[in-house]
Amino acid sequence: MLLSQYSRAGGTPQIVVREGTEAYEVKTDLCLYALALDCIETGQPLRERIAALGVRDAVDIEALYAAGRLLPPVTHPDPAHLHITGTGLTHLGSAATRAEMHKAAQEHETDSMRMFRLGLEGGKPANGAAGVQPEWFYKGNGFALASPGAPLEAPEFAEDGGEEPEIAGIYLIAPDGTPVRLGWALANEFSDHVMERRNYLYLAHSKLRPAAIGPELLIGELPQSVEGWSRIRRGNETIFEQPFLSGEANMNHSLANLEHHHFKYKLFRQPGDVHVHMFGTATLSFAAGITPRDGDVFEIEAEPFGLPLRNPLSFAPLARPEPRIEIRAL
Repeated sequence: MLLSQYSRAGGTPQIVVREGTEAYEVKTDLCLYALALDCIETGQPLRERIAALGVRDAVDIEALYAAGRLLPPVTHPDPAHLHITGTGLTHLGSAATRAEMHKAAQEHETDSMRMFRLGLEGGKPANGAAGVQPEWFYKGNGFALASPGAPLEAPEFAEDGGEEPEIAGIYLIAPDGTPVRLGWALANEFSDHVMERRNYLYLAHSKLRPAAIGPELLIGELPQSVEGWSRIRRGNETIFEQPFLSGEANMNHSLANLEHHHFKYKLFRQPGDVHVHMFGTATLSFAAGITPRDGDVFEIEAEPFGLPLRNPLSFAPLARPEPRIEIRAL
């Protein structure tokens, strides 16, 4: 089952369900956030609730996509209570990509490679135990979440704007503080790789950029192996196209271990909050020497997730020297 949302004429979200090729409006005026919260409170699985509600009109989600009316599959009525985070160095091949970016003294193993090896050795513990913790990063809140088709905006001080094709888990925190996974979505974990390459301690800065998820939310289990494609289109030309692999079969951590090390912090178990947590990648156009330009379109697709995720790149006007933010005293 795939779920998505589009904006009605009045601006409120309408849930859409798709199984196979046909998509239909779900018979509800609730957004997916409100419907999921009600399912948690009543103990009814989301799939069962959708089936019980039934459907009405068929919809052309491709046409809605082209018209700019698709929304992220899950939003929060207060964007400050939606958290976008992720883990890095979780995929086979990701350490080699990162180490190449950060090589200053190749006679020594990089911190990135050491972190990756820790995952290989202890990222998939047996018997339900907690394994080694991964690299973790913060991207922002709901104000940084771009809709499918909407621009990914690089700020005026950005040195780069590059895609990272990933899978994200989407979670809603229950009233008792339990994280509840709603489903899985394609994600573009947009970053500034030029800044990151200058010094790996700039990684935190490089991640404070918008991100996009969707268009559709996969309900159920994530396949062990996910095979997709990452592309950059410039006008009518495809300037970058490369496959990417995800899913636990292609990772050095179990998904359960990555989830544990995010939600072990009580800060991230506040009732009613939404979490978009991205699980990393090993495929970057930056590693292939590509420099995206304003107007280029990123496209990420993988068969289990329905429609591809497409977002154009938008650079804010260059400002050099970087203007200082003025702070007003009260």
